Amino acid sequence: MAPHAPDVEVVRDVMIPPRLRWLEASDEGRRWLSAVPGLVAACAERWGLDLGEPYADGHVSLTAPATTADGRAAVLKVQFPHRESEHEADALARWDGDGAVHLLAHDTARHALLIERCTPGTHLAGEGGDAALTVFAELLPRLWKPAGQPFTPLADEAARWAADLPRRWEAAGTPFEQQLLDAAVEALVHLASSQGEQVLLHQDLHGDNVLRAERESWLAIDPKPLTGEREAGLAPIVRSYELGHSRPDVLHRLERLTSELGLDRERARGWALGQTLAWAFDGTAVRANHVETARWLTDG
Repeated sequence: MAPHAPDVEVVRDVMIPPRLRWLEASDEGRRWLSAVPGLVAACAERWGLDLGEPYADGHVSLTAPATTADGRAAVLKVQFPHRESEHEADALARWDGDGAVHLLAHDTARHALLIERCTPGTHLAGEGGDAALTVFAELLPRLWKPAGQPFTPLADEAARWAADLPRRWEAAGTPFEQQLLDAAVEALVHLASSQGEQVLLHQDLHGDNVLRAERESWLAIDPKPLTGEREAGLAPIVRSYELGHSRPDVLHRLERLTSELGLDRERARGWALGQTLAWAFDGTAVRANHVETARWLTDG
């Protein structure tokens, strides 16, 4: 990136979007929120950025439109440090713009990324179910690059989900039937130990994490990467309630993607069940949509 330009305004008063305020519930979160203005200012100075107001939809990161000193449209992303996004920059670098946004710069110490800005940046979810599935079917094989280190193996993550699910279920007051819990844990344990070829997975690839762009029609963002078998990469799409939330919708997404991509339907179903229930918990609250989807997948 170009060095800091003397006439670039460095923004020090940063508006914290309301969706990040949940972090105020923990000491770690409050410390990070108080540090955000300084982190943003340091990144703007280091990379010579003119920044706009932060986007409103960030949940675990502050993101803001940026213009570099040489006039390039970009996005500054300052992450709340957490395990799932630890290797986001590595994934974007591995993809090198092939189906995903380009990584322009990375500051490891500040957990900050400078990435390509998608214009107009509308969400794939707005295209409707089957149109979105056509895009996903084209993107997924491009994102499935051979991968190993430094990415977390899916087997390790699945073991974590399987171990945590019973504890979180108890802490939330046993909010759904134990039969569903047991089915998810069983799927995770079985699938983790019997995987096929390991590739780079975008484990949060849903309709709001693919944006309309100019360099390509659609580009993926926000990967939360893992390495694992291809079937697991369908899980976030199968449960994408923004593309239609009903049993027929969920099973249609499963059927169409496994058929068009030549994947094992039963393994994809199991991964979707396991990850969906693992991601159903928000503290002691439970996402009803996720639980419903998991139920539909147990008899799908």
